[in-house]
Amino acid sequence: MTTLELEHTGALWWATVFLVALLGLGIGSFLNVVAWRVPRGESVTHPRSACPGCGHPVRARDNVPVVSWMVLRGKCRDCGEPISVRYPLIEAATALLFVLVLWHFGLGIEFVAYAYLAALGVALTSIDLSVHRLPNALVLPAYGVLAVLFAAQSFITGDWWPFARAVIGGAALFALYFGAAIVYPGGMGFGDVKLAGVIGAALGWLGWGPLVVGAFSAFLLGAIAGVVIIATKKSGRRTRIPFGPWMIAGAAVGVAWGDSVWDAYTGTWA
Repeated sequence: MTTLELEHTGALWWATVFLVALLGLGIGSFLNVVAWRVPRGESVTHPRSACPGCGHPVRARDNVPVVSWMVLRGKCRDCGEPISVRYPLIEAATALLFVLVLWHFGLGIEFVAYAYLAALGVALTSIDLSVHRLPNALVLPAYGVLAVLFAAQSFITGDWWPFARAVIGGAALFALYFGAAIVYPGGMGFGDVKLAGVIGAALGWLGWGPLVVGAFSAFLLGAIAGVVIIATKKSGRRTRIPFGPWMIAGAAVGVAWGDSVWDAYTGTWA
């Protein structure tokens, strides 16, 4: 057994949910540092976090995820500089995603893999929305992390087909986005191409249905978002809209509902 199956009731389950949520809050707090510093080429470990307004280091009691922001009413204790609501939102979102990953996969190697991907997705979404970049420093290591975790799972179970499918899925989605970037360079960046390989591997591990549904959902969600943004006159037709967040959202759809959507679709032709 590579996954600890827990009934979604009872004290053990809720204790696990609580601990996983706390883990998500802590990692979400770190992701705020990552999202701010990585695009600027700064270290994520030092110096200590400080207020950008007055430069005063953040006190430990003011660094409790979500709670500190609420206690401080969204302002720096020392100078009153507003603290973006993005910080508690990222922390809360990461905690929620970790709990959903636990619910979907149980405790095991797959939980580690997809919780890691959830955290990566939160960081990349924040960065891409802010600066229209998907940094190599975050995307490229994901190939190695997934390779190690998926290989470990396959080694334990003795079933290497999911690993092979992940490699095929990663290569296929990478090739699809690479072709799109060559044909239409203004609409697709090579950061998207590199992220596509990671997403393809993660979805391919789960099956062909999640891979196809997740890949299609990215383009569908991106198209809908583009139409809405243009319709509300928040941008023009030539405004570049970051696609990374929609790739990540599409991947989430593939993980959560890929199999059921694929089965429903293929069942209509049976």
